[in-house]
Amino acid sequence: MTTQPTPAPSPLMNTYGRLPIALSHGQGCRVWDTEGREYLDALGGIAVNTLGHAHPKLVPALQEQVAKLIHCSNYYQVPLQERLGARLAELSGLTNAFFCNSGLEANEAALKIARKFGHDKGIDFPEVIVYERAFHGRSIATLSATGNAKVQKGFEPLVEGFVRVPLNDVAAIEEVARSRPNVVAVFLETIQGEGGVQPARADYLQAVRRLCDERDWLLMIDEVQCGIGRTGKWFAHQWAGIKPDVMPLAKGLGSGVPIGAVIAGPKAAHVFQPGNHGTTFGGNPLAMRAGVETLRIMEEDGLLENAATVGAHLKAALERELGALPGVKEIRGQGLMLGIELERPCGVLLNRAMEAGLLISVTADSVVRMVPPLILSVAEADEIVARLVPLIKAFLSEPAAA
Repeated sequence: MTTQPTPAPSPLMNTYGRLPIALSHGQGCRVWDTEGREYLDALGGIAVNTLGHAHPKLVPALQEQVAKLIHCSNYYQVPLQERLGARLAELSGLTNAFFCNSGLEANEAALKIARKFGHDKGIDFPEVIVYERAFHGRSIATLSATGNAKVQKGFEPLVEGFVRVPLNDVAAIEEVARSRPNVVAVFLETIQGEGGVQPARADYLQAVRRLCDERDWLLMIDEVQCGIGRTGKWFAHQWAGIKPDVMPLAKGLGSGVPIGAVIAGPKAAHVFQPGNHGTTFGGNPLAMRAGVETLRIMEEDGLLENAATVGAHLKAALERELGALPGVKEIRGQGLMLGIELERPCGVLLNRAMEAGLLISVTADSVVRMVPPLILSVAEADEIVARLVPLIKAFLSEPAAA
């Protein structure tokens, strides 16, 4: 009997529970693995691939930029930073931008702005209100702001200066306002992504905005996952008719090229001065060109309207097929950021969907999350439903694991 050779140990750190495929290339909302199998991409790199894969307008623009200049130091002016910053200010109604490389870095910068804002007001130990189930990153500070004990475990002591409240509970935040005089900011996601696609209600966002104005706090809204057109507006908080003082962005802004940004309004835009913050790679010409072109193509191709229309179609189809099914708790989200919450953990659906030619994620243990490219068509939305619904029905018909 022949024995199989023992696989060589991976040179990579054991940080990801990966599925057993490697993707080779993509086109539109389709990707192929190294064995030639095709998948419908309902994950979009976790809300990153705004324009899908190999977009015919984006690819030549990035090729042109690579041939010109990929990186230069922030010792020098970078005209593309000015161009992208001006466009983001126009779309958001805010005023100034700082560019970095990721959502974690953008959130870290927002927390530094909050602390410096507090110190500038004479508060020696400034505190920031954060939320249960929130996720802001995995650095020590953003991990401390995150509301997930599982991802915090093993990295204690956590950073101090955070006060945690439940989402959509106005009374809870009013109680903090009465009892914690060192609060300087509120930091929340418009739609909690890793927390299970949990939206902040419009009336709650409006109440928090009023409270921040009354208390001279910064309202800092993390739009890393739910921003850049994903809900059908440029930024998800715009559905509530408010403006934040600080808004971290990342993911979909570069259509796959690593990028992060913090956009600030007048109350926070000049908190940082030279020497207070910086980055080596942030704002490099390639990332800035990716951001400029992403926003341009989204506008030219009507992708905000597409996200709203196709997202509503997809959500309605899922509600029709699954909404009344025992074991389905809720179907929620907006635009092309949707979650299906089941009554029990459903991580096995990752592999089963992959085997059915569909890429999804499961977050918060029991929520099937879909954040596909914003170019998704109605026909492709129907294909997601056709592939996913039977898997969920079959899963719910099985006895729960002991």
